Amino acid sequence: MPIKPMVRNNICLNAHPAGCAASVRKQIEYTKAHLSKTDNAPKLVLVVGCSNGYGLASRIGAAFGYKAVTVGLSFENEPSEKRSGTAGYYNNEEFDKQAVKDGLVSITLNGDAFSNEMKAKTVEAVKQAAVKAGIPAKIDLFVYSLASPVRTDPKDGVMYKSVIKPIGTAQSGRSLNFMDGIFSDFNIEPATPEEISNTVKVMGGEDWELWMDALDKEGLLDTQTRAVAYTYIGPELSWAIYKNGTIGKAKEDLERACRAINKKFTETKKIFGAWVSVNKALVTRASAVIPIIPLYISSLFKVMKDMKLHEGCIEQIERLYRDRLYTADGKVPTDSENRIRIDDWEMRDDVQKAVVEKMNKVTTENVYVETDIAGVKHDFLEVHGFDVEGVDYDAD
Repeated sequence: MPIKPMVRNNICLNAHPAGCAASVRKQIEYTKAHLSKTDNAPKLVLVVGCSNGYGLASRIGAAFGYKAVTVGLSFENEPSEKRSGTAGYYNNEEFDKQAVKDGLVSITLNGDAFSNEMKAKTVEAVKQAAVKAGIPAKIDLFVYSLASPVRTDPKDGVMYKSVIKPIGTAQSGRSLNFMDGIFSDFNIEPATPEEISNTVKVMGGEDWELWMDALDKEGLLDTQTRAVAYTYIGPELSWAIYKNGTIGKAKEDLERACRAINKKFTETKKIFGAWVSVNKALVTRASAVIPIIPLYISSLFKVMKDMKLHEGCIEQIERLYRDRLYTADGKVPTDSENRIRIDDWEMRDDVQKAVVEKMNKVTTENVYVETDIAGVKHDFLEVHGFDVEGVDYDAD
């Protein structure tokens, strides 16, 4: 039977294999046209959280732009007779298919990246990939791009769950359902101390540090190793739920971990450096369920497209690689907090001023004119393999 999108409360419950494959190929084509191998390009790349969004784009950029050997890890559900697999499952499948076609070495693993077992398996996969490619088993680029609602701590076996909540006081406002353009009111109670702690445990930087230790123990780090993790800050209008909420606390811990990694590995000249990259707001499986974000992103997309500044994941990563991580002079431009900023176009004063103006005047009646809700809906569906040009969605 044909596969149609099943969407509930801005969450898509299924994925389309042909659509996911077409979307991956489109990103590969963009990469080949805009990114090419340079003298300082990475040769061996590990991406933890490789199957969607920025993680997938990072792997595509490294492999099909820089011709790097890549090892990717993510946790995906395989398809069954009753239901489709996750979008990431099909994305990984197509990535490996295209890598083989282009003569690239790639190994993809499926499992819990938080576990010691998968860290050990990944270490062995990196060594195998290096041998297969005939290069030293030294990781040039390690991308940490995990987005999970739960984490089982390998030290004590306890499962922790994250929440998206404000801290201190309840928050209310307008939320937009980008599937139908209808507004609704939301009210979110503040997180408890335990919920804050658990969210930091899941989405903070502890696991990134454990990965660095595991790679160092096996001798996979090198003086040219660059390590990067992704974060988001956003405008002040989203801070109550995001930056100053539970997610923000977790992201603060990610930055703490980055400082600790640099102290442990960069200052001792074991790696070239570690950075947190602040990226642009985009439609992902995670961002779609944060109450204020759909309205903000719909307005932002309209403004940035009108200004010819809009970027998707693959465009952002291409700029990250070319203008930040692998510059001609070898230097990595950062802000005063040592963060890489590729949210710079989003956070321009003129962009944010125009976005706020739109958000203040948008209604159910003019939402399709004042915002790019249609584009947001398209991106959301495309993340799951739907609404992709050239795909026959009536086929079995």
